[in-house]
Amino acid sequence: MAEHHHHLFHHNKDEENPEKPVDYRKEEKHHKHLEQIGGLGAAAVGAYALHEKHEAKKDPEHAHKHKVEEEIAAAVAVGAGGYAFHERHEKKDAKKQDEEAHGKKHHHLF
Repeated sequence: MAEHHHHLFHHNKDEENPEKPVDYRKEEKHHKHLEQIGGLGAAAVGAYALHEKHEAKKDPEHAHKHKVEEEIAAAVAVGAGGYAFHERHEKKDAKKQDEEAHGKKHHHLF
């Protein structure tokens, strides 16, 4: 049975043409790049959440607005971190498939 991964943000064009061999190293680099983007996004949004927390203390007149924006930013940061983690898993799968395609075997001793 063929294994199919559902990708939300990118479409693997190689799935349309099954005759063309899949370049797993290229796929691994692609997932590494997306993992790094997810990590950078999580860091950036996390910094924005901290900024909004500071603004809530500094501007008591609009504190509620800043607290809401802080919570939204925190939720987005968690989502971006989850996306980075997902891409790390995809990268590891691509590396494993590349090793299997090139005849490397995993020896589990323990």
